[in-house]
Amino acid sequence: MVRRCSVWLAIGMLSILTCFSTLGCTSTEKETVPTGAELGIAGEQRDSSGTPLRSYEKMTLTIIYDNNEYDERLETAWGFSCLVEGLEKTILFDTGGDSRMLLSNMRKLGYNPQDVEVIVISHIHYDHLGGLAGFLKKNHCLTVYLPKSLPKSIKKTVRDSGADLVEVHDPVKICENTYSTGELGTWIKEQSLVVETAKGLVVITGCAHPGIVNIVQKAKELLKDNVYLVLGGFHLCWMNAFQIKGVVNGVNKEGVKMVAPCHCSGDLARSAFQKLYGKNFIRVGVGRRLEIDSCGEK
Repeated sequence: MVRRCSVWLAIGMLSILTCFSTLGCTSTEKETVPTGAELGIAGEQRDSSGTPLRSYEKMTLTIIYDNNEYDERLETAWGFSCLVEGLEKTILFDTGGDSRMLLSNMRKLGYNPQDVEVIVISHIHYDHLGGLAGFLKKNHCLTVYLPKSLPKSIKKTVRDSGADLVEVHDPVKICENTYSTGELGTWIKEQSLVVETAKGLVVITGCAHPGIVNIVQKAKELLKDNVYLVLGGFHLCWMNAFQIKGVVNGVNKEGVKMVAPCHCSGDLARSAFQKLYGKNFIRVGVGRRLEIDSCGEK
């Protein structure tokens, strides 16, 4: 069950001040995992300029940390982390709020922290970067992409661990076919992950503080393609039904084919997306794995 936003936002602001004080360095699903054919990602691949793409067999997205249940073996808590496999590099997008829980869920799902080659942190809130320091103690031989606006103390933690640090402000290529949107928003600056596929862009969001519609528009502008799937936190749990309807319609008007809202999206918004998107709505929670066939590489 999604906890109330107001409680967690208050806790989050307090935790930001303390979570870096001591820093260092195939599961059984309850539902059938969608295949690439079911998700519709298949066929000849070309990038935005029309250049043919060399194909990986599949891209896999696994929710490692979330406050929505899916796999009963796993722990849930307010926060988000998604493991992206099958690209040129294995990417951990966000680290949840607690490294013990993050690493425990990874272990139960059969994942080794040593296999992660890149960490991308979406934004400053503890429920997305709280697990970073503990994870770096298990694996510092990787590259961490942080929003440039994050405090120096967080950047120092990454450097002191021995990991490579990339400070992101403008859009940047992370590996073949995979990009950061760059920092978006004003008060809370946030980056999202965008992956090119044969049927369009796959966008992974942390909390979507800049607005989920704005993020979709930025991804389309950046890579000159339509958005096929958006997965992650949409930051709608504090909105009323009227406001949510406007956002849901906005996402749909941008041509997004499939949606998988979780974390801070809220039950009301998830229901609204499910009502509009029908079979193109994917219910996700901790432990959910999506396999997307024929993910391209330049």
